[in-house]
Order: sequence, then structure tokens, then C-alpha cells
Amino acid sequence: MGTPDSRRFLPENGETRAENSRPRVLQPAAGSWPAEAGVHYFRPVREDEICRMIAKVSGLVNLSDVAMSLASNLICRVAFGRRYDEDEFEKMSGWLDKVSGLLGRLRKNCKELDVFYEQLIDEHLDPARQKPAGRQDIIDLMIQLKDQNASSLDLSWDHIKALLMNLFVAGTDTVAAAVVWAMTGLMLNPAVMKKAQTEIRQFIGEKGQVDDDDIRNLPYLKAVVLETLRLYPPAPLLFRTQILDEDCVLDGYKIKPGTSVIINGWAIGRDPETWQDPEEFQPERFMTSNGGVVDVSAKTGEFEMIPFGGGRRGCPGMGMGLISAELALANLLYSFDWALPAAAPGSNVIDTDALPGLTTHKKNPLLLVATTPT
Repeated sequence: MGTPDSRRFLPENGETRAENSRPRVLQPAAGSWPAEAGVHYFRPVREDEICRMIAKVSGLVNLSDVAMSLASNLICRVAFGRRYDEDEFEKMSGWLDKVSGLLGRLRKNCKELDVFYEQLIDEHLDPARQKPAGRQDIIDLMIQLKDQNASSLDLSWDHIKALLMNLFVAGTDTVAAAVVWAMTGLMLNPAVMKKAQTEIRQFIGEKGQVDDDDIRNLPYLKAVVLETLRLYPPAPLLFRTQILDEDCVLDGYKIKPGTSVIINGWAIGRDPETWQDPEEFQPERFMTSNGGVVDVSAKTGEFEMIPFGGGRRGCPGMGMGLISAELALANLLYSFDWALPAAAPGSNVIDTDALPGLTTHKKNPLLLVATTPT
């Protein structure tokens, strides 16, 4: 596998490594990546983690913690092949807070993550390691691509660890934030919550759990998630670099090659020229005349909302992120009725204040009371 120095995620000077200023796409060679190694490949993991989450919900619930625990264990099982206990989860949550927060904390945090990813790769290279139920995780697949030289990019250990960083941070933070903001929007709009719960409970009946196959038959639920992503995008700002060999003219402004551009996705999703009543939580805007739901790719393709970016550099995890948020929300709404906790007057009002960071998390934890519907 090489020496530790050859796999260093963060160089000694703390600078990020860039072999080429142009972005390059990792594209597996034909036949080298299992066809099923996509959203559906990890369905058993997703449904098992949702079931574990529901089993832990009772009475007064800190939904912010529940959502983060779900998203963290989900992405860790998909990418790393294992779950984490409470102590490990608290440490990992601390890493997420630092990565998503102030840049001054970044260097020490990246070195800690480098050691973490180093250990994960070593575990996967151990010949004695037993894969859970014979199922490959993403580290297995990346090592396979590297060993077989089966991608459009000459994969290094740095590349693999950088991809793991993307999966861990982007996959955990954004899914958790989307679930919390969706529940926030629903609590602020009881009629919308009632409509979503009615749709889910009428379709699922006494089955006991919403699974992947059910989601396609729940258009209003899907519209609720899309409206959440429009009004409360987990990643409100997008970073891009002008990579053309000549100036790019946009609205009369010349943007030179190499210029870094920050795109305000939050403002795009609330643009009154595109959206009617943009500050209102109205999932109906995503419903079609025949009772279906608008394809999110149509909205992102027109750049009316960009929760997953757009174009060639759109988020490759869009499918996984959407089904994870939809499945989590559907089961929370199916399994429980939700209310604000009894507290001192004025202290139980739900706010929409957000924390600063790369991902927009709710500033104050979402505390709700869950009861089993009768």
C-alpha cells in the first residue's frame, strides 16, 4: 500500500494539494464498478438504519441529534463498512463541527481525519478482514479501482482519502440538516404536516415501515422534501472556479480564468422573479396537474434552485441524499405524531435561526414530543 507519507491527506505545510487546477472527474472504466453499486445497492443499509432510528424515538426527542446520528451511521456503513458507538460518534460529530465551521481550526482537524482515514484503509487491506454479509463498501470499491487501474484518473491514496472526506462531511451534514429543516417547516405548517401524514398512512396502512419502494408512490412527501431544499438549502453557497482559457462574460461582467466564484444558492431558491410567495412553505408548488411531483433535475437544470449544484459539477450524491432524507422523513411522519414540548410561555416557539458554516444547520436544537398515533 505504500508508506504513510505517500498517503498523506494533508501536506506538512497545511496547504491543500492540487496537481491540476482544472477539475477532473473520476470515471470508472466499463465493467470495473458493479452496476448495482449505486443507490439501490445500499438499500438494506439504509432501511436498517431507519429502523434503528425509529426504535430510539420516544417521548421528548432532540431531533437534531437523532438526524445527525442517523446520517452519520448511514454514511459510515455505506462508505466505511461499519457503525460507530456513542463515544466514537461524539468524536466524529466534533470533526464535522470543525470542518463546517471556522477555518482556523481546519489544519489540526484534517490531520486527525488523515489518521482516521489511514486506519480505515489499513483495515480494508487486512486479508483477514471479513466483509459484512459479503457486501462491498465504497472503500472496497475504491481500492479495487486503484489496484486494477480501472478509472480515468490515476488514483492515489490521497485521492481516495479526499473522496472519503467528501462522503463523510457532505453525506452526513446535508442529510441531517435536510431532515431537521423539513420537520421544522412541517411543525410551522400543521396543515402541510397533516396532508403528508395522511398520504403516507393511507398508502402504507398497517405495514409498519416505509421502505424504498414506497417512496415513489408518495408524491406529496417528495414535494415536501423539495420545498425544504428550496427554502432551507443545506449547502447555501456553492464554490466554483472559472476554468475556461479566456474571459467569461456574465451579465456584462468579465470573469477571468482562475477566478473563484461563490454562488448564493439560498437567494436563488427565494428569488421572487422565479417563485411565487418565495418565503412561504408550499410543497404544492412542486406538484404537477396530474398529482405527480416535479423532477428535481428539471429545476436544477434551469437553475431555479440548486441544492445539489448543477451542470457537470452537480452533486454526484443527489440520488443517495434524496432517498435518505425522503425515507427518514416518511418514517418519522408515519410512525409518530409530533408536538411541541410543554414549557414556559414563549420558550416552545420554533425558530428558523441558522448557524454559520458550510452547511446550514438549525441554530437551536429541534426539540419535539413524539407519540404513537392511535
